[in-house]
Amino acid sequence: MPTRFSKTRKHRGHVSAGHGRVGKHRKHPGGRGLAGGMHHHRINFDKYHPGYFGKVAMDACPEEEKEGLTEDSEVVPVIDTLQHGYGKVLGNGKLPKLPFIVKARFVSRKAESKIKGAGGVVSLVA
Repeated sequence: MPTRFSKTRKHRGHVSAGHGRVGKHRKHPGGRGLAGGMHHHRINFDKYHPGYFGKVAMDACPEEEKEGLTEDSEVVPVIDTLQHGYGKVLGNGKLPKLPFIVKARFVSRKAESKIKGAGGVVSLVA
């Protein structure tokens, strides 16, 4: 684009150059990128990106499914990872020596061997 068509040429002599009289066009007043997510941009992150911050620990069986199970119980719990917000099961952590069914989209080899070693079954869901 030729210089004569640029905005800065048209704003010569005009103090605010189209950015207002009071606020002024400063470089990065809120910080760059995702800065301030835990501080001054907290409302935006909580409102539009819930669950963005924080860790979630791995638990083989959610609490409501652990209750009432013993070695001789005949009810086999079903752990649906998608219902709890997880698509892939990895092999870190320890499992109880109880039979159970795990439903997931993806299961790593290590996780599958641990589940089968504990007497469980892996069921892949599309």
